[in-house]
Amino acid sequence: MSNIKALTDALSQCYTGVVHDIMRKEGFRNFTLPKELTALLPDQILCGPVFTIEGCVDETADGHQTLLEWTDLLSKAKAGHIWVSQPHDHTIAHMGELSSETLKSKGVLGCVIDGGIRDTHFLKAQGFQAWRRFHTPRDVVGHWLPTGFDVDIIIGDVLIQPGDFLLGDLDGMVRVPKSHVEDITAKSEEAMNTENKVRTAILSGTDPQEAYLQFGKF
Repeated sequence: MSNIKALTDALSQCYTGVVHDIMRKEGFRNFTLPKELTALLPDQILCGPVFTIEGCVDETADGHQTLLEWTDLLSKAKAGHIWVSQPHDHTIAHMGELSSETLKSKGVLGCVIDGGIRDTHFLKAQGFQAWRRFHTPRDVVGHWLPTGFDVDIIIGDVLIQPGDFLLGDLDGMVRVPKSHVEDITAKSEEAMNTENKVRTAILSGTDPQEAYLQFGKF
């Protein structure tokens, strides 16, 4: 866990633009989450490894069963990780006040949901970061059941696997494969150092093209 926290801390000091550029340069594709997913707390960075949730609509589901299975998901939540959900549903909320309070108390960093949330004012007051598509007062009761935990999911065109890292800031969110997170983070840090040199050169009056040719970055 200490290594995971160290990686989380290091990646969180980067920003999505530089991580994106490094991953593109390294040949990665389909790692930027859909622009329609936005942060409830725009100025709060969300970064860390993920555990995943998948489910489906079942309008014949018993209300009691839906809540039993939902609370079972909450029980499995992992401290120091991000809850990432592909509910295959754009009708109801897949995060609300009691759930977010539970997750926050367990040490979950935040959530990313390819769907909706509710109790928004409570989540804001809690400071619980939620990336989502929409808000609605409708909940999961009698409508939705989970089908998988810590399974591969797809959001937009991005494959997300358990243990992968996400980084989200004001520009959007990127997925960094767990097998490459150390390398991508190190190269992002190096790129930011180079950008600082370019910035200093520009501010001192260097022509932008000359700065680009000198440092190989812009």
